[in-house]
Amino acid sequence: MELLQRIRGRAKRASGGGLHLGIGDDCALLRLRAGKELAITTDLSIEGRHFRLDWHPPEVIGHRTLARGLSDLAAMGARPVAAFLSLGLPAVLVQRMKARRAWIDRFYDGFLALAEAYQTPLAGGDLAESPVAVADIVLVGAVAHGKALLRSGARPGDSLYVTGSLGGAAAGLQRFAKFAASLRRKTSSARRGSVNQFGLKAMLKPDAALEAHLHPQPRIAQGLALVRRGLATAALDISDGLSTDLRHLCEESGVAAELDAAALPIHPGATLEQALHGGEDYELLFAARARTRIPHALAGVPVTRIGRVVRRRAGTPIVRLITEKGSQPLEARGWEHFS
Repeated sequence: MELLQRIRGRAKRASGGGLHLGIGDDCALLRLRAGKELAITTDLSIEGRHFRLDWHPPEVIGHRTLARGLSDLAAMGARPVAAFLSLGLPAVLVQRMKARRAWIDRFYDGFLALAEAYQTPLAGGDLAESPVAVADIVLVGAVAHGKALLRSGARPGDSLYVTGSLGGAAAGLQRFAKFAASLRRKTSSARRGSVNQFGLKAMLKPDAALEAHLHPQPRIAQGLALVRRGLATAALDISDGLSTDLRHLCEESGVAAELDAAALPIHPGATLEQALHGGEDYELLFAARARTRIPHALAGVPVTRIGRVVRRRAGTPIVRLITEKGSQPLEARGWEHFS
């Protein structure tokens, strides 16, 4: 009960959205303005699959847990209304230690800081003891009736755009993995256990790629701008890698696509392979009519034209990559569960 009261007290600090009644009753109450639709998304974060307790500080895990769901709302052009978070945790992560605060308190530091930045109140959830750490996020957003950005609206002749840069998160994760492997070889098991309590972040010199992996920024303002200005015909967020997510857009729209390799905005320190196939960039990929004038930036984030939508033809690749050597099929080699 003390833990729940702590969470409830901290959650009240994040305002905004359409929350009428939050934590404390059996259900939350949300209030939407007339002419709005609900956009609802869920996302699981699982220890060993989406984060590692020996690599990632709890503040980072909390941030990334919420960022995943906010990015889905951004892709639909929806404004966040409320968040619901269910945590399954080993008991040791809830216990307060003599030398420092409990892991769960630091997790909420990262989660609620991002929630406040995007005016996304924590409206409820659940807590349970679990053999592994699991975070299940539900995000509720609001979008004008009939205006949500879908994956199914792209048509032949449309241009393809992305926000920000690509491959940074994959490059940051690779740096984490290399450092962890090096540490494992050089450090005794006793010392390694002590280091793992705090994660590897404190031992690494920060750079842009590492920050892209640790603190991805959901493109809420950019998604809202696309809807408000009527710029996009289709959109989704790049969570599984450009090659995979572009294929998703093509399949839903019944089209094919051509990507210009030279046009891709590759993150400093990342490779072309990471820009094409690395996941968790959480940038927006969207299509727009060729005659539509797309600005060079949306809400301060650069926008880059990277290709075009073409007619799908039987026996031809769904996505082709155009390089200086010519055209070649682009396989979807991003993240796929159960593949």
